Amino acid sequence: MRTAYSVETVRAAERELMARLPEGALMQRAAAGLAVACTELLGRVYGSRVVLLVGSGDNGGDALYAGARLARRGAGVAAVLLSPERAHQGGLGALRAAGGRVSDEASRDIARADLVVDGIVGIGGRGGLRPEAARLARAAWESAPVVAVDLPSGVDADSGEVRGEAVRADATVTFGAYKPGLLIDPARERAGALRLVDIGLTLPGDAGMEALQHADVAELLPRPVPESDKYRRGVVGVVAGSARYPGAAVLAVAGALRGGAGAVRYVGPAADAVLARFPETLVHAGPPDKAGRVQAWVIGPGIGEESDALEDVLASEVPVLVDADGLRFLTPRRVAERTAATLLTPHAGEAAALLGCGREDVEAARLTSVRELAARYGATVLLKGSTTLIAEADGPVRVNPTGTSWLATAGSGDVLSGVTGSLLAAGLTARDAGSAGAYLHGLAARRAAGPAGAPILASEVAGHLADAWREVTD
Repeated sequence: MRTAYSVETVRAAERELMARLPEGALMQRAAAGLAVACTELLGRVYGSRVVLLVGSGDNGGDALYAGARLARRGAGVAAVLLSPERAHQGGLGALRAAGGRVSDEASRDIARADLVVDGIVGIGGRGGLRPEAARLARAAWESAPVVAVDLPSGVDADSGEVRGEAVRADATVTFGAYKPGLLIDPARERAGALRLVDIGLTLPGDAGMEALQHADVAELLPRPVPESDKYRRGVVGVVAGSARYPGAAVLAVAGALRGGAGAVRYVGPAADAVLARFPETLVHAGPPDKAGRVQAWVIGPGIGEESDALEDVLASEVPVLVDADGLRFLTPRRVAERTAATLLTPHAGEAAALLGCGREDVEAARLTSVRELAARYGATVLLKGSTTLIAEADGPVRVNPTGTSWLATAGSGDVLSGVTGSLLAAGLTARDAGSAGAYLHGLAARRAAGPAGAPILASEVAGHLADAWREVTD
């Protein structure tokens, strides 16, 4: 599992370690890891041209010491000092002693660079870059590969928000621990490939953010045993579709069946369309409480203005996943009254409606938004989007590392609701079901899109769920 920690937690761990180490040792560890990463990106160090964008903080010192190491190996290293009077003096002295120099013409040096190192602002920075730093960052991106020190300058380490101009890096070398902002858009897309350098920090067991990996998801996925039957494996009820959107029902049922459900009970007006594709589905005209035994409900995809079924489902004593149209009829009070788990799965526009703000506000502050939704509704919230986040009122937020931008296609959310609902019915907690469901859904989409990426259909994503399952568990 990949974990991320807040700036405050990382700073505390750094102070504790520095108290036990010789002065400057921690910065040397960071600089050594940074220099190795730069060497790998350059391929050939001797004769290469490296430019360091150096701010006034420790990130500037890390960049200067790493530049000194590269200069000793034959690289031509030039440091652009954004605050010359506040530059790290030890690092600057080391760079000069190794043959590096302070740039007297930043634009020229950046234009000729084989690699640019961003050491402008550290993890404590807030807000966007100042005009001169922003100009240099734009020039660097247009000229050469960019490596960010700890995180791209100008992004918020704790939230992933970008309030103004920020560095866009090809790779980020981060020290001691991942920071939440490196895993969440819009900052994530600016970080490029991530590399974690172990500098010896002792961190608490409870992280602020988690990103599950194959092994973590494999432990969560339910598997049948010899005594299993369809009820032991989990029966999920699906209330989806309408005369206008029958395909939403088909896709949600497809996700549920491919997601491992022992059986799917479908309730709604699209029974003929569902049975034509999946004759194993158990169908019922409704209402949901008359449809038969289920271990979880999925409601919302394509139901239009039908709200009576939602009240019926919310009154049940089993976990409920509410998506799409179903979200429009929710109130925090009604969700809080439930005794069983409730999982809400909005995209940014739906989350904005629930929060009473603009979609752009949610997209700019995804972490804040998902936490606020979880607290306001007393539910588990899966916020879909460029980075899918799963949050509860307390505890670490989970971020899904799988997926592809090709998932931005009609019906993909219906498939996600189905597979996640099947995991709820199998007995996973709402948090685990949301995490594992999003993970499988993302892997299936990658398989459908192919290595080079290509347009995909939601039905194709559903068709690859079994392959994703095998990829995780093999």
